[in-house]
Amino acid sequence: IYENDRVVFQNVTFYVGKVPIFWWPYLYQSLNDAFSFSISPAYLSSWGPSLLSAVTFPITEKIKGTVRLDYRVRRGAAIGFESEMNYGKDDSSYLRLKTYFIDDQNPELNQTSVPRGAIGSARYRVTVEDRTNFTSDIYGIVDITKLSDAYVMEDFYQSEFRINPVPDNVVAVTKTDPIYTLTAIARFQANGFFQQTERLPEVVLDVARTPIFGGPIFYQGETGIADLHRNFASGSGFEDYESWRIDTFHQLLYPNTYFGWLSIVPRAGFRATYYNETRDLGKTLFVPSTNPLIPDFLVPDNTPLQLDGDKTRTVFNAGVEASFKISRAWEEAQNSALGLDGLRHVIQPFTNFSWVSDPGVNPAAILQFDRVEPTTKLHPIDFPEFTTIDSIDRWTIWRLGVRNRLETRRDDSNITWFELDTYCDVNFENPYDRTPYSNLFNNIRFTPLPWASLAIDSQVPAFDKGFTEVNTTVAVQPMANLQLNVGHRYLNDNPFFQNSSLFTFGGYYRINDNWGFAVQEQYEATSGLLEQQRYAVYRDLSSWVASLGAVVRDNKGVREYGVLLTFTLKAFPKFGFDLNFDPGGAGQ
Repeated sequence: IYENDRVVFQNVTFYVGKVPIFWWPYLYQSLNDAFSFSISPAYLSSWGPSLLSAVTFPITEKIKGTVRLDYRVRRGAAIGFESEMNYGKDDSSYLRLKTYFIDDQNPELNQTSVPRGAIGSARYRVTVEDRTNFTSDIYGIVDITKLSDAYVMEDFYQSEFRINPVPDNVVAVTKTDPIYTLTAIARFQANGFFQQTERLPEVVLDVARTPIFGGPIFYQGETGIADLHRNFASGSGFEDYESWRIDTFHQLLYPNTYFGWLSIVPRAGFRATYYNETRDLGKTLFVPSTNPLIPDFLVPDNTPLQLDGDKTRTVFNAGVEASFKISRAWEEAQNSALGLDGLRHVIQPFTNFSWVSDPGVNPAAILQFDRVEPTTKLHPIDFPEFTTIDSIDRWTIWRLGVRNRLETRRDDSNITWFELDTYCDVNFENPYDRTPYSNLFNNIRFTPLPWASLAIDSQVPAFDKGFTEVNTTVAVQPMANLQLNVGHRYLNDNPFFQNSSLFTFGGYYRINDNWGFAVQEQYEATSGLLEQQRYAVYRDLSSWVASLGAVVRDNKGVREYGVLLTFTLKAFPKFGFDLNFDPGGAGQ
């Protein structure tokens, strides 16, 4: 042992109980927090038996580096380098670099049922993430990822892929102020196999809601200029297009409270948008959808592109928001089993009427960059919250609803015991939903006790044609050593997404001080498919904590299996080795 420096081990044998599992002739462990070492024997059916290793070491006082050396029986050898640096005032700025290269011996291996094209054996990823705080109110960001192919993240960085399957490539500088925000953005297509809306560049000035000369009337605005390019994935058959866009929006608001309880906020605004290139509808052939939930002006991307020069679109908008609250309290509502110490019911009706004039230019003639995308949620009906600038059309929409909230006291503070939000849209004219009424939405949050909660987000076609969506989550901890959660995601008759009835279940049981058990299940009822199963047993080995688990994934006919064995040394939490079926568990 070298005090305050390092520990050197020789002829090291690792035991589980009295059974020797691993042997190392030599081990080195720095006592510097920046140094760590890991060996991860791993198994995935698409990898075969594998060995993942990583050494993290200090380069300077503020820079750390990690070298990865991996070998997968079915894939071959791989090497990677990662680095992290904090800099600037109070180390508030950071730079992260991540690289990885593998000479893939079987690039055609596919763990899903989705067909793939030809993939070369030289596969890689290079990622740079940076945030630089130039001053207290000016900062810049860099987020760039270059990939060898569209599937390298899915094959070797599954945890990242599940969160962000299409990495962004953007550089931006932002100036913040209590009144305004000025942003310059450059977004580009670094990976030709993914589609991207390039901004080369875009500069936007956002002015927050601000009183004019300190008076009761407020101003809000947004102005931007952008060189836009919509580039489709290579080989998609769609035709790329581009246009300069100058957009300016200005709005006046008069928020006030009447009678001491009624909040009313009328608004009126104007927007003008210039495009130096548009689509010639006289030479465009397409058939609008008969489904009222599909906007009829969104021309299919594979329509042959016929250009028609520059156009300027102008719209006026007006509207009014209103709301008020009423409440009543019941001090006699006492029930410790339900967590009640008094009860107060707060009712808040609210309404928002929105009108947008005819834009003067057929929206189908506008090349779509910031466009309406398929979603199950209602679109914003206010500017500037409605950000899909290129999909603006005339509308007259009345959104109305009511919030019900039950409050009680707990630990000397007020908490929301039960909450229900109910709302819908009345569509006098709505280009994004041509039914007279939207679905009826109900969002429920019920937390009767600190260890029990229920959440339901639902929408049903109560008044007219529509689709049904109900998302339910229940979480309980009925005893100190047991946690359970159950979820259900239901979607039916949506024109953009497949029907689904997905059940999820998870739980953890702490058997005693030494043993624990965890389970996760995911079942899709519409296809009768048990999509994912995870099981794990945890064991406290005094100086070590071990876990043994298994996973089975069914990717619509293609099954994937994995086994997980993890050991963590309590005294050195950064020193360990594990058998790993999930690349996310090994930092990948």
